[in-house]
Amino acid sequence: MCGISGYVGPRKVCDIIVKQLKKMEYRGYDSVGLSVVNENGIKTIKTVGRVAAVEKMVENANLSGACGIGHTRWATHGEPSVRNAHPHSTSKVSIVHNGIIENSEELKKWLESRGYVLESETDSEVIAKLLDFYYDGNPVGTLRKVSLLLEGAYALGILFYDVADAVFALKKDGPLIVGICDDEKFLSSDLNAILEYTNRYFVLEEDEIAVIKQDKIEIFGADNKEIKKAESVANWQAGVSDKQGFPHFMRKEIAEQPCVISNIILKNIKDGLPNFSADGIPDDYLNRFKRVCIVACGTARYAGLAGKNWIEKFARIPVDVIIASEFRYMDPILSKDTLVIFISQSGETADTLAAARLVKAAGINAIGIINTVGSSITREVDYNIFTEAGIEVAVASTKAYMAQIAVLYLFALKLGLLAGSLTTGKVHFFCNEFIDLPEILEQLFVDKEEKIESFAMLCLKFEIVFFTGRGLDYLLVLEGALKLKEISYINAQAYAAGELKHGPISLITKDALVIALATQGYVLRKTVSNVQEIKARGGNLLLLFKSGMDISEELLSNSIKLPRVGDDVMPFLAAAVLQLLAYHVACAKKLDVDKPRNLAKSVTVE
Repeated sequence: MCGISGYVGPRKVCDIIVKQLKKMEYRGYDSVGLSVVNENGIKTIKTVGRVAAVEKMVENANLSGACGIGHTRWATHGEPSVRNAHPHSTSKVSIVHNGIIENSEELKKWLESRGYVLESETDSEVIAKLLDFYYDGNPVGTLRKVSLLLEGAYALGILFYDVADAVFALKKDGPLIVGICDDEKFLSSDLNAILEYTNRYFVLEEDEIAVIKQDKIEIFGADNKEIKKAESVANWQAGVSDKQGFPHFMRKEIAEQPCVISNIILKNIKDGLPNFSADGIPDDYLNRFKRVCIVACGTARYAGLAGKNWIEKFARIPVDVIIASEFRYMDPILSKDTLVIFISQSGETADTLAAARLVKAAGINAIGIINTVGSSITREVDYNIFTEAGIEVAVASTKAYMAQIAVLYLFALKLGLLAGSLTTGKVHFFCNEFIDLPEILEQLFVDKEEKIESFAMLCLKFEIVFFTGRGLDYLLVLEGALKLKEISYINAQAYAAGELKHGPISLITKDALVIALATQGYVLRKTVSNVQEIKARGGNLLLLFKSGMDISEELLSNSIKLPRVGDDVMPFLAAAVLQLLAYHVACAKKLDVDKPRNLAKSVTVE
């Protein structure tokens, strides 16, 4: 989850590394540091806090050289502190690490028995000390020797004290790319961090070592033989990760959702029907599955739950949705007629990636719904549907979630058409409804944001907020509650409306706020009945409902009326409203909306 940067070139090394780290700060913001190597050896500076803190230190430090590495940390082992911050350096080496070394305690004892003093609480420091112990003047050979001792996950940037013209990199189960320019080279955990300089890059594969110099890049495989790799070219543009006048990235990314849906429409609807040929998925591949299993974490899993609803409704195919971190340990029952769908914004989510590798090893069919081209999960599945959402910077996902449910909606329609459970005419109708969504969503922001902001002030009065709904509404409030707790730190819990009487209703008092969704016509009466029970017990209510629904006036005193569209596309509108509500609550509390405490954007460790 930490961010790694590296640079070799003619510019001022520290300035480039600091710029890269700023672009990756959402990956971790507990501490930050950098190292530079020159003919006099390695110089390291690091501190607790955000990248701005080390930027000030750089201004007062004399750090010259052509090579450097940097790191912004999300703490896994050891509290946020200077001694736990990266880089970890010795007189011979300096390293930055993203991942977890699972046998670090064993390695620490071994190092201590040889006279080394471990100065930090981190698992990462053992890598620096092992490199120091084994270094014999051959960087690649030493890196390979040490890599064989490490158990766990690691993406590493390394400097050696006697190599003043190269940054080294080593990768196992962690994202790492090498950016290519004619007279300068870059190392990064994230493509976003180098787009200002180049859109050409290599993705490092498992157990590969890169030697990155100003005029060339050498990559060695597990057998230490040099590998010739083809360049990749990013289709994202520099500048898309700027706020572009919005106060926060999260608000900008919410505003981008109509465009995200439009892009998916242009790519995945042809002649009025869902079509995935742009991602190379043939119909005969999709038309052979009797069961679907969706594997994801967090927000992506909640997207998967919406997908389950649509696939089962439209295609009549049973769907399981499994938390990725549980998947490997539950001995899942998979067969050749099962399609496994992995959902991830980054394509690097550690638990989801581990599950994908398990499925691949078992020879089971798999598809990724991924935002990041060339990411690790994309290389473990048969096909990928790329969501084309662009760079998402805010830790709390908004447009990536919207893109995921948009793809799942069209995917469910496609399966229904192939299975014969939906007619062509019916699918045309559903697609036409979907095509209208971007314009409706744009207008929703114009019409409702002021009211949503006023209701955010209502939320501030409560320390606990309950979300409730039925059917698709229940699946939406799960994500709505997650958004509120992620960025506002309010204890938000979501319950199926029919489950309230089975325990949770005991928590409803005048001190509780309940946010209820009533957008699904087929369960409207039941939902309204549950909402009335909340009111009868003194609960405070905020109701989101669809225009044209018959709801008594007593329930409408605090309410938001959403545009009237079909039940199955209501989640797209309701999701945007819940995102905006969470956003404005966090803003009213004057919190760091884009970088909430204890969270990082891309969860690349288990």
